[in-house]
Amino acid sequence: MFLREHQRFKDGKEHGYWSLVETIRTVDGPRQRTLCYLGELNSSAHARWQKTVEVFNEQGETTQLKLFPSEAEASDDPNVARVLVKKVRVERTRRFGDCYLGLELWKQLELAEFFAQHLDVDGADVPWSRVAAVLAINRLCAPGSELAVEQHWYPSTALDDLLHIESPPMPHPNVNDRTVRVIVTWARDKS
Repeated sequence: MFLREHQRFKDGKEHGYWSLVETIRTVDGPRQRTLCYLGELNSSAHARWQKTVEVFNEQGETTQLKLFPSEAEASDDPNVARVLVKKVRVERTRRFGDCYLGLELWKQLELAEFFAQHLDVDGADVPWSRVAAVLAINRLCAPGSELAVEQHWYPSTALDDLLHIESPPMPHPNVNDRTVRVIVTWARDKS
């Protein structure tokens, strides 16, 4: 990244405008892409932008820039926390949006109450109605086999938190057996 100056003559005066530019590779060779126009910069603003570009290039493309310039001090407010960006990491990322939407649809259709009334008759570790919710939401979000639900899809979602299901995520015997038992129990209670 670098700063590019643009010269323009207007009303007999020369004006200098600046833009932030990066070099990118294309099939036709390297090209320069304008990231943003900075407008006219005085000497101190130009120096700050130049310093920002140098710090960004030294640290690499993925490093977060400082939120506050080095001259400014962070607030002493107890509600303000300092974050060491280099020490932050993301763990256990999970699918949330589609599962949340599926669960809300499940609730709006009042299926939670219906299945709780018809399936939650014995003291299972995880209520049958919640297992039915997991399977139905899976069919809506990422259809697959029950084995794929247990081994791949369910652990990658936030449904355990949304449905308040304690670990282990899906109790054994495996989901295939449990699914059959949910259907058989529901059919027996229905008749």
